[in-house]
Amino acid sequence: MAAYLKKPDWLRVQYNREAVEEVARLMKDLKLNTVCKEANCPNLGECYKKHTATFMVMGSACTRNCRFCNVSCAKPQPLDPDEPRHLAEVAKKLALRHVVVTQVTRDDLPDGGAAHMAAVVRAVHETCPGTTVEVLISDLKGSEDALRVVLDAKPEVLNHNVEMVSRLYHDVRPQARYERSLKVLSDSKKFAPNILTKTGFMLGLGETDDEVYALMDDIRATGCDILTISQYLQPSPQHWALQRYVTPEEFARLKDIAMEKGFKFVASSPLVRSSYRAAEAFEAAEGRV
Repeated sequence: MAAYLKKPDWLRVQYNREAVEEVARLMKDLKLNTVCKEANCPNLGECYKKHTATFMVMGSACTRNCRFCNVSCAKPQPLDPDEPRHLAEVAKKLALRHVVVTQVTRDDLPDGGAAHMAAVVRAVHETCPGTTVEVLISDLKGSEDALRVVLDAKPEVLNHNVEMVSRLYHDVRPQARYERSLKVLSDSKKFAPNILTKTGFMLGLGETDDEVYALMDDIRATGCDILTISQYLQPSPQHWALQRYVTPEEFARLKDIAMEKGFKFVASSPLVRSSYRAAEAFEAAEGRV
């Protein structure tokens, strides 16, 4: 296990308590979760100040126990049929122009939660005309039928994170499969070519440069449009050990390499997360800016 690594200055962020409490109250009133809080995102204060948040649906307990993730693994609760409507109400109240919705993995559900996610997309589109929706889904256990259900709801962006290089899956994501995650992305393009696809991965878990380049090639081969590259931040001593902090200069170099490989938009820096400034990424990939 790697020794404790002191957090560098470039990873220190300011925390806007007033903004966080304001958005948190809205979420609590309507019994909604945000991945911002559950995953301990470093950008929580900045995004809440802008009245943006990534909603996390289907509860706060995940059926998988990935060793990098701060979301708790526990027995999940039944789905809340009012959740799509409540989420759309908050999106309208916050006047969001781009809504990001992620989910805990629900292997206990026959469709992995696909129908529920589709209901969320439809609720936002109906309640907030003109608002775009980005869904960050699980691998749905590889079900093509479940994936089609989500895509048929017509989200503007379909996001599924590969998270890391293939060699690390066995130890860090034992319940996931590298090839299955790539297939989610390629199938999305095959089934709904007009929907933008997006994925992201972390650095600092023990990967090599050559593995990162190979990962980029594998992702690009799926037709993926948008890529995010971020720093792994170890949530606790019980999680996968952080191997290194990657400098901002290295992130900038990898962004250039990724853009040369043909991605429409790449966000690459230590504090980037898959949903960070997602509206900007969507507009850039769409050619709107």
